[in-house]
Amino acid sequence: MAGQLMLLDSPALWYRALYGVPDSIRSPQGEPINAIRGFLDLVSRTVKQHRPARLVATVDLDWRPAFRVAAVPSYKTHRLAPAGGELEPDELAPQVAVILEVLAALGVPVVGAVGHEADDVIGTLATREKGAVDIVTGDRDLLQLVDDSGPKRVLYAVEKMKAYGEAEVTAKHGIPGQLYADFAVLRGDPSDGLPGVKGVGEKTAAALVSRFGRVEDIVAALDSGSDDGFPSGARAKLEAARDYLEVAPAVSRVVTDLPIPELDDAVRPKPQDPGALLQLADRWGLDSPLERWLQAVAFATDE
Repeated sequence: MAGQLMLLDSPALWYRALYGVPDSIRSPQGEPINAIRGFLDLVSRTVKQHRPARLVATVDLDWRPAFRVAAVPSYKTHRLAPAGGELEPDELAPQVAVILEVLAALGVPVVGAVGHEADDVIGTLATREKGAVDIVTGDRDLLQLVDDSGPKRVLYAVEKMKAYGEAEVTAKHGIPGQLYADFAVLRGDPSDGLPGVKGVGEKTAAALVSRFGRVEDIVAALDSGSDDGFPSGARAKLEAARDYLEVAPAVSRVVTDLPIPELDDAVRPKPQDPGALLQLADRWGLDSPLERWLQAVAFATDE
């Protein structure tokens, strides 16, 4: 799909790099740069393989948005630091700052939205894009954005950038390809603190969304009074969870209508600020990963 828009779920990718690359990887001054190196190398490989024409890095401007916490108070509580804020390794934030400097020097737009997560920025940019979109992430939540008509697909970092379209989501989870968010509401998602419906596991959740569709359609089926289509015992469990079913979709579904301006997001064969990039390479020991990046974008833009 050469020519598509590629959207990077940057927080998911640099967390994956932090834990996937040894912390013995250090700068000339001895600081850890494993997240920086891992992030740059992962994106370079993906750009080289899929050759996007446009590239955007998305970020969280609020990792735990108030509207999601108001809907489900347990949302990401396991990631709260004792003093407030997000619990994260001490070595990550300094590396994220460098990653953002590098992206700026390369000319890759970094986009966030006040009060929202990177997922919401991705949801908005992917939904408004009329052509093909590749979403690069390690977060299963974004499987809800697959759409074969775009086509819009997820390159899933956890599975060596396996490409997920609607058919792959169906094969993996046994649900219609675009209903992952509703499936997650029912089954729950411990990684986000989403409790799910008590007593409803993966198989029952898949059966419900396959039979009825979105959470609102499941609630409408409850309202009808008919038992038709409900797995054994599921109706009572869903009835007991009506309050949760009313609010949880706002947590699981990404926002798709943020007011994000048009972006200058063409993949650049040369860095936007070569001087700044050279200084960053020297300061942090990034000659090799930046050379791989420049080779990747040159390949992607080679007609």
